[in-house]
Amino acid sequence: MSGPESVAPISLWRDRRFRRFWAGQSVSQFGDRITELALPLIAVSALNASANQVAWLTAAIWTPNLLAIILGAWVDQRARKRRLMVLADLVRAVVLLSVPVAYLLGAVTLGQLYAVALLTGAAGVLFNTAYPPFFVRLVPRASYVDANSKLSAARSASYVVGPAVGGALIQVLTAPVTLVVDALTFLASAILVGRVRVDEPPAAPGDPAAPSLWRRAREGLTFVVRHPVLRAALSCAATVNFFSFVAGSGLLVLFANRTLGLSAGAIGIAFGVGATGSLLGAVLAPKISRRIGVGRSICVGAVLFPAPTALVAAADGPLWLRAGALAAAEFLAGFGVMLFDVNLNSLQAAVIPDGMRSRVAGAYGTINYGIRPLGAVVGGLLATFVGLRPTLLLAAVGGALSLLWLLPSPIPGIRSLAAGDFVGTADDTDDDSRPVPC
Repeated sequence: MSGPESVAPISLWRDRRFRRFWAGQSVSQFGDRITELALPLIAVSALNASANQVAWLTAAIWTPNLLAIILGAWVDQRARKRRLMVLADLVRAVVLLSVPVAYLLGAVTLGQLYAVALLTGAAGVLFNTAYPPFFVRLVPRASYVDANSKLSAARSASYVVGPAVGGALIQVLTAPVTLVVDALTFLASAILVGRVRVDEPPAAPGDPAAPSLWRRAREGLTFVVRHPVLRAALSCAATVNFFSFVAGSGLLVLFANRTLGLSAGAIGIAFGVGATGSLLGAVLAPKISRRIGVGRSICVGAVLFPAPTALVAAADGPLWLRAGALAAAEFLAGFGVMLFDVNLNSLQAAVIPDGMRSRVAGAYGTINYGIRPLGAVVGGLLATFVGLRPTLLLAAVGGALSLLWLLPSPIPGIRSLAAGDFVGTADDTDDDSRPVPC
């Protein structure tokens, strides 16, 4: 078995190890929301950065994901994934602490902020590629959906509360000093994750004939492409991400402000409502998947996440109706993305064999996250040449059509992840294994 014995699931809140891991992830998620506000504010307020420079700062955080396929192949060769996760948290804590130190010394520069963004992004990739094999050693397969629901709920809650708390802290402490708080959250995560004991296999003896790093990376990508579930899942997720970034938050805010005539306060409230939709979706995802099945839940989420953007694009009439359309769209999209993510992440954990987890995560992340900047560029070009409203409509339709990747695959027929419901799960190492729909 790749993880704990697959028995009837018990409440994960009774598992001390999971509680520690959940607490570590929750506190670091709240810290992330602070940094998302503080880092650009430092660039703008302290360094007079232009809009283009701020955009490059955001891009720097995502850029390391392009190397995830290589890093994942390297991580798969390491025996102690938990140590790598702790190392990633400690690196992020130290790197973030460098900003307030430099600020107090009057030496902070835009170049340093770019370096901080790149290094924290790279550490995040390290954490994310070490996470999948650790997760299946911590959580029984029958509890994958429940565990992902709890972790996603914490992330959604951070989007509800985090920006408000972060804004208050920045106002009181200033943006650079506030980064100390985020550094402390990563330190807390490192301590909590470090105390989670899981049964990790020992390192394999060195083999001079072992495949090179590049070959192992290629094997991870090949496994994804050949696996009927992972191929369909990645195609769908990448399509959804591309079109969601075509209508990225920047264009959506611009449309809401200039075309719909909404104030910054109204837009903020609408986005807050959207965050509550994400929280509700994360909490209800296990119940919905038990009712209609894991596969069908993924299909519903794949449509419900991008499609509501059409409500915003079609909004008209009195002010309350325009604001209501934005709030409703954000709520439905937030609910949909959690229904999609919770179930899809759980399904991936069930079908990837142990020896491939980090390689697959790296290959998957390189494509799934690497396509996001491309979507943002295309969205900007479309908005310039055809207008904001048509761009948002195109994004809604294109994103919803991602469902077409799933329909011919085994995914819609998969009802449960419990042992015996399908073959070709993480317990098997045959690259050609495929789930048998329930």
